[in-house]
Amino acid sequence: MTMRRKWLAVLTTALALVTALSAPASAAPVACAAPAPSTTQPGYLVFDPACDLSGAPFTPLADTAGKPLSRVLTGIRDGAAYRIEVPLRWNGQLVVYAHGYRGTGTVVYVDNPALRAHYINSGFAWAASSYATNGYDVGQGVRDSYAMIDTFRQATGRRARSVIMSGASMGGQVTAVAIERFPRAFDAAMPYCGVLGDTKLYDYFLDANVTAAALAKVPIDFPLTPPADYPAQWRAKVGQILPALGVKVGAPPVLTPAGRTWSDAVERRSGGDRPGFDSAFAYWNAATSLAPLNDLPFLFGLYPGLSGGTGGIAPGNVTDNRRTVYRLTDTILPSFPEFRLNAEVLRVQHTATADPGLAGIPRVEGRPSVPVLSLHDVGDLFVPFSMEQEYAQRAARNGRAGLFVSRAIRGVGHCDFTEPELAKGFDDLTTWIRTGHRPAGDAILDRRTVASAAFGCRFTNGTHTVFTAPACPTTPPRP
Repeated sequence: MTMRRKWLAVLTTALALVTALSAPASAAPVACAAPAPSTTQPGYLVFDPACDLSGAPFTPLADTAGKPLSRVLTGIRDGAAYRIEVPLRWNGQLVVYAHGYRGTGTVVYVDNPALRAHYINSGFAWAASSYATNGYDVGQGVRDSYAMIDTFRQATGRRARSVIMSGASMGGQVTAVAIERFPRAFDAAMPYCGVLGDTKLYDYFLDANVTAAALAKVPIDFPLTPPADYPAQWRAKVGQILPALGVKVGAPPVLTPAGRTWSDAVERRSGGDRPGFDSAFAYWNAATSLAPLNDLPFLFGLYPGLSGGTGGIAPGNVTDNRRTVYRLTDTILPSFPEFRLNAEVLRVQHTATADPGLAGIPRVEGRPSVPVLSLHDVGDLFVPFSMEQEYAQRAARNGRAGLFVSRAIRGVGHCDFTEPELAKGFDDLTTWIRTGHRPAGDAILDRRTVASAAFGCRFTNGTHTVFTAPACPTTPPRP
C-alpha cells in the first residue's frame, strides 16, 4: 500500500466516527497535504488547515466582484491545527471560536465559525483551533483555544485589543470554562447550544434512560466497568423498552400511556413545560443515535452506563440521580404516578465529579466576570434547554445574574439557528461591551414564561420547519 493510500485509509476510518455535530465529511481532496502526525498526541493525525474536508481550499472572503475582504493564515501548533482570518479593515478585535464534539476519531481538523462572514464584514478577526484531541475533552479545547490569542499575535504581528470567546455545543462548555479559568483574557462570551451545566448533561442522559426503563417495567443496571458485550446487552434491553413506550426505530413514536408518561418526565428534565416539546420529542425519537449504537432511537444510544459516563475522559462515572425527584406535572403536590416512578427508577451514584481545573469534565462555576449572551433551541434534546437554566441558576447564586443573557429559539434541532439569530446575538453582545447596556433576553427561570405559547418568539428569526407550536403573535410580548 502506498503512503498516500495508507493515510487515506486512516482518514476515512476516522471520519466515519465523526458525529452529527461535525462538518460533513467527504472523500479526501487531492489538493490537501497528507495529514501530519501529531507532535503531542501519539496516534493522532492533523488535517491540513489550509484545506476543508470537502476538498475546498481555505481562502479569504471576497466581495461580489471577487476582491478579497480579508487575509488568512493557517498552521499547526502543539498538535492542533489553526485558522486565522483578519479583515482588511480590522477593528482591532478578535473572536476565538471553539468547535463542538467530533467523536473519538484520531484525525483533528479545524473549520470555520457559522458567523465567519458576519465577523469579517463587521471588522472582527477570528481564530479557531482543531484542538489536539477529539472526544469530550473540554480541557484540551480550553487550552488550545486560549493559546489562539498568542498564536494570533505571533502570526499577524499584532495584538488584539479586545477578545470575545464563542463556541457551539461542547464548544459552549469550552467557552464557559475559558472565561472563568482565564478571566483577564476575554472581554465577553457567546456560547450557543452549549453544555453550560457540565456533568448535568450526563445526568440528563441517565434520567431519560432510567425513567424509560422504569415505566416500561424493564429491569436495567449501570455497570461502572461495562463488560465488552455491554452494548449488545443494552441493545437487547432497549428492544424490550421500545414497544412498551410506543417508540420505533427511525419513525415518529406512537406513544402508549407509559410512553406519554415518559414524555412528561423527559420534558421536565430537559427544561420544563414549553411550546413545541411534542414535535421535539417526536423528532429526537425518530432520529437514530450516535455510533456505535446508531441502530437505536437517539436518546437510548446515550445511556451513560455504556461508557462509565464520559467515554474515558473522566476518571469514573460522573452521573448521579440519588436525590433527583422525577416530576410529570407542574402541580405542587406529587401525584401517585410520580411516587411510583421515583420508587421504581434505578438510582446511580457518581464516582467522579466535575473537575475544578481542566481535567476530566471541567466544572462550569457560573461565575462569569464578563458579559455572556447565549442562545439555545427550546426543543434540543441532545444538549437540552435545561443547560441554560442550570447556568442561570449558578450565575444567580454567585451574584452574577446581571452578566448572563439567554435567548430561546423555537427550533428542535441541535444548534439549529439561522444566521440572523446568531448575528443579532453577536451584535447585541458587542453593543453591551461598548455601551454597558445589557441586552434583552428571555426569563428562562420563570416557569410560567417558559410554558407560555409565545415563549421563544422574541428572538426567533426565520423558519425552523420541524418545530410545531402555536404561531407567534404578530408583536411578540416583551419579557
